[in-house]
Amino acid sequence: MKKVLLVLIMVACTCCVFSQSKQGTISYERKINLWKRIQDEQRRATMPEFRITKHTLIFNDTVSIYKTIKEEEEMNPFEGGGEGRGGGGFGGGGRMGRMFGSNDGDLYKNLSKGMSIQATEQSGKDFLISDTIRKQAWKITDETKIILGYTCHKATMKQKGGFGGGNGGQNGGGRRNRDNPMDSKPTPDTTRRTPREVEVVAWFADKILSPAGPDNYGQLPGAILEVNIDNGSTVFTATEIKAVASAKDLKEPKKGKAVTKEEFRKIMMDLRQHFGNAVPDPSNN
Repeated sequence: MKKVLLVLIMVACTCCVFSQSKQGTISYERKINLWKRIQDEQRRATMPEFRITKHTLIFNDTVSIYKTIKEEEEMNPFEGGGEGRGGGGFGGGGRMGRMFGSNDGDLYKNLSKGMSIQATEQSGKDFLISDTIRKQAWKITDETKIILGYTCHKATMKQKGGFGGGNGGQNGGGRRNRDNPMDSKPTPDTTRRTPREVEVVAWFADKILSPAGPDNYGQLPGAILEVNIDNGSTVFTATEIKAVASAKDLKEPKKGKAVTKEEFRKIMMDLRQHFGNAVPDPSNN
C-alpha cells in the first residue's frame, strides 16, 4: 500500500511540474485545404485536397523558434507530371518551386523584445527577414476543450488573409496580351481577387506559461495548441508536447542576408517583374 501511495505521489508531482512548464517542445501538423482556394473542378482534379506538413515549436517564456520538418518525399501540389500530383501549377512544376523556394524556414521570435526573424529562401538565396511582432487582437471566451490532456481556452480574432471575388490565378497580378504575344507589357487583371477578413480560432493551454504558438500566432496567456483559420482553410493541430526545450535550439538564425520586411518586399516585387505570378505577391503578406 505504501509503495502504491509513493508511486501516486511521484506521478502527481511530475504532472504538477509538467502542467506549470515555462518551456517545452510542441509538434504540430499543419493541414491546408487546397480545394477551398480553387473553385475550378478541373484544377481540383489535378491536385490533392489537402497539403499536410509537420512542424516543431521550441520555446521558453521569452524566446521561441518554429521549424518545418523537411520530409524526403515532400509532395509539391503544384508540381507537374505524375498521376494525382498536379499537372498545371506554375508551368515549371517542381523546377519553378525549387527556384523560388518557400517561406517555411525557421521563424525565430524574441517575445520579450517584440521582434522576429524569418529565415527564407527565394530565387536560390537565403534571407533573414527582421520585423516587429504586431499585436494580435484576441478575444478570449469561456469555451474550453481538452487537447493532449490539457484544458484549453478558446480565443478568436479577425485577420486579413482570405480572398473573395474574381476567379484569377492564385496570386492575382497582371496578364500578358495573348492576342499580341510580342507585347510583353501586362494588362490589368480584372479578375484579381481582393483580400477579405477571416476568423481565426485558437485554443491555448494556460498551464503552459508561454505566449508562444505555431507560425505567426501567439500572444495569449498560454501556449497555443490548435489554430483554425477561415473555417478549416488552414488548421494547425498539436500532436505531441514535451516539457523540455534545448537551449542550443533556441538560438537566433544566422544563415542568410539580413533584410527588413520592406526590403524583402521590394526584392519580391523585382522578382515579379521578371517572373510574373510564379512569385508570391508580397502585398498579400
